[in-house]
Amino acid sequence: MSGEGKVVSVTGASGFIASWLVKLLLQRRYTVKATVRDPNDPKKTQHLLSLDGAQERLHLFKADLLEEGSFDSVVDGCDGVFHTASPVALDAINPQAELIDPALKGTINVLRSCSKVPSVKRVVVTSSLASVLLTGKPLTPEVLIDESWFSDPALCKESKQWYVLSKTLAEEAAWNFSKENGIDMVTINPGWVIGPLLQPTLNLSAEQVLNLINGTLQQNVF
Repeated sequence: MSGEGKVVSVTGASGFIASWLVKLLLQRRYTVKATVRDPNDPKKTQHLLSLDGAQERLHLFKADLLEEGSFDSVVDGCDGVFHTASPVALDAINPQAELIDPALKGTINVLRSCSKVPSVKRVVVTSSLASVLLTGKPLTPEVLIDESWFSDPALCKESKQWYVLSKTLAEEAAWNFSKENGIDMVTINPGWVIGPLLQPTLNLSAEQVLNLINGTLQQNVF
C-alpha cells in the first residue's frame, strides 16, 4: 500500500520501534513528521536522516511530553499518528517524575493535539505487555482474557513495578480520552522488542538479552 501524498506523525522517533516505523513509512512513500527530544543530537537523529527518502519526506520536530500543545504543530495536517514516545526504565529514582508523568501526561497531550485536527483518521498508541501483565488473576481456562484485561495499579504499587504502572495508567487514560473525544484509536502491546538495531544505542529489551548472556540479568525484570 502506497502512502504517496499522505502525512503521518511518529512520536519518540529515535527509539527502536519508532525508528523502524519511520523507515517503513518512508519506504511506502509517506511524508513523516517525527518528534525527538533534541533534533540537534546526532545520536538521536543521524540514523533517521540517513534513511532512504528522509531528505525529501522526513521532518524532525522537538517536542516535550509534559508540555501541553507541544505536539500541535507535529500533528497538524496529518492523516495518522503513531505515538511511541514513553520513558523505559527499571531503576527509576523518582518514578512519578521519570516514568508516570511522562507516560500518562505525554499520552494525553498527544491525544489532545490529535483531537484538534480533523484530518487525523486514526491514532496508534504503542503500549506494552506490561499494561496487561500484572493482574494477580490465575491463568486458568475459565478466566476470560480480552480487551478489558489490564494490570492492577494497586498491585503495581505494592510490588513497586513503576514502569508497569506507568504503561497501565497511560493506556487506561488513552482509552478514556479517545472515547470521550471521538478519536479512532488502537493500541499495541509488544513484549520483548528485539531485532536489528537502526538506532546506535541498545533499547531495554536488547540490553536485557545481553545481560542474560553475560550473567548480569536481574530476576523479576517485570
